[in-house]
Amino acid sequence: MIKTSLAAAMLTLVAGAVLAAPETYQIDPAHTYPSFETDHFGGMSVWRGKFDKTSGTIVLDKEKGTGTVEVTVDAASIDFGHAKLNEHTKSAEMLDVGKYPTATYKGTLTGFKNGVPTGVDGQFTLHGVTHPLKLTINQFKCMTYPDKKEHCGADASATFNRADYGISYGDKYGFKMDVKLAIQVEGARGS
Repeated sequence: MIKTSLAAAMLTLVAGAVLAAPETYQIDPAHTYPSFETDHFGGMSVWRGKFDKTSGTIVLDKEKGTGTVEVTVDAASIDFGHAKLNEHTKSAEMLDVGKYPTATYKGTLTGFKNGVPTGVDGQFTLHGVTHPLKLTINQFKCMTYPDKKEHCGADASATFNRADYGISYGDKYGFKMDVKLAIQVEGARGS
């Protein structure tokens, strides 16, 4: 009887450990668009744009309150909704997409509350330069979609100084160097 109870307890522990394993979510490029706001002529207007091609993974262990994020953005997929500005931003004067075709972000999910992260501490690489960048997760949700797969999505934000990444075009005209990020991201488990 004691051996049977011990064996049952061990099986329960093993089953619980399997259920608590980290899950990997592949970022869905059709539902993920890092967008941004940047100044034009020191307060003349605010230009908004997004990147159309993003890939990566999110690893999440809700039970342990841990996880990681790895994202790659195709810098040439920038879209301001203004063809001439898109081309200028891709040029060597700014993003230099011929030399630096991608921007990357690698981070650790932080500040878990009720199994949900509230931030990311990571490293952002843009224009060949890497600096720490903290993201605030404004909302985060996981649910099963009609495709029977679990999906997780988030809205995240941050601000960085583009001159820190060697992109200071416009500073002599009074452009502010701060860039505000607003990132919508969704990923599917087991995709």
